[in-house]
Amino acid sequence: MRFDTRTIHGGAKGQNPSNALNPPIFQTSTFVFDNIEHANKIMSFESDDYVYTRGNNPTIRLFENRMAELEHGVGAVAFSSGMAAISSTIFSLLKPKDTIIVHRTLYGSSYSVVTELLPKYNINYKIVDLTDLNELENTIDESTKVIYFETPSNPDLSIIDIRKVAEIGKKNNIKIVVDNTFASPYFQNPLLLGADIVVHSATKYICGHGDVVAGVAISKDIEYINYLKFGYMCEFGGAMSPFNAWLLLRGLKTLGIRMRQHEKNAKEVVDFLKNHTKIDSVLYPGLEDFKGHNIAKEQMRGFGAMISFEVKGGLESAIKFVDGLKLAQLAVSLGDCETLVQIPAAITHRGYPEKRLAEFGLTESMVRISVGLEDSKDIIEDLEEGLKLI
Repeated sequence: MRFDTRTIHGGAKGQNPSNALNPPIFQTSTFVFDNIEHANKIMSFESDDYVYTRGNNPTIRLFENRMAELEHGVGAVAFSSGMAAISSTIFSLLKPKDTIIVHRTLYGSSYSVVTELLPKYNINYKIVDLTDLNELENTIDESTKVIYFETPSNPDLSIIDIRKVAEIGKKNNIKIVVDNTFASPYFQNPLLLGADIVVHSATKYICGHGDVVAGVAISKDIEYINYLKFGYMCEFGGAMSPFNAWLLLRGLKTLGIRMRQHEKNAKEVVDFLKNHTKIDSVLYPGLEDFKGHNIAKEQMRGFGAMISFEVKGGLESAIKFVDGLKLAQLAVSLGDCETLVQIPAAITHRGYPEKRLAEFGLTESMVRISVGLEDSKDIIEDLEEGLKLI
């Protein structure tokens, strides 16, 4: 089955109860055993029946199976949020005195987990520009166990060569974890490029409608998936609700068509921004002069709908611009039907040290836009009106 078909039918096994077209929501906390023998088989993993929704649930399992299929993995673990997926995955791969290498630009909460939480457990971290493979190789030592990054990264859209980083990781027995939230499985599949684990904030494009908070991790290693599920997701308690899994299954049905329109709109917005006299610079992987453009062309099937840019006049102008928008909403998150705009250094990435923003590929006046599904002409007209206020 091709991508759009798999988003609708992937991972399903057999007919839905009562021949329903859509899978039901198994809104239950507990499942009943037939007898003690049945309970023993389930508890010893001789049966894949259910015990308790924190461990698994038919609605959640269908979502996990579908995500595993879309990302070309063998299994997935659903979480209550993207950060639950990211932090559980990172902690599951590290022990005291180990080191994790991360790209210099990360989502703010991921940065906080690495730089604030891990050291409390005697786990070390190193921040590297992973677009420079020589810097990466020179940073690796015997304690390095994980390399973690986003590509495209949030918010400067750095493109990291997944295949080459994975080759370096394999050579040094290091696990490679890629956050694929910005690209979605429609545009990119890190596991096919050699990554060990791919994570998503499913809140974003997977859901697509701004009504779910969720996360998921996928791998080709079923033993690792079971370890992550029962050793971390269950024990940390970051379980997804069945209702959210059902909403995500609904959102996935339109993932392909949404991503195509998101990208189409984004390209038109980029064309508008790059030619505007009040814009200093535009960051978008689809631009031929963008640093990672050629790598993006090789490892992605499209360039997505996230754009970052600088308006002339610095922070004061950026604030006037975003405050003056009417159609585009000033909000965190991304991947929704609505166009969302924000200033990362003031909102999602405020945990980065202000005086060192440039080291991390950020500026205090960078504007990030998640291009939505409105008519592109309406989005552009709104941006034009906002720029008139500068």
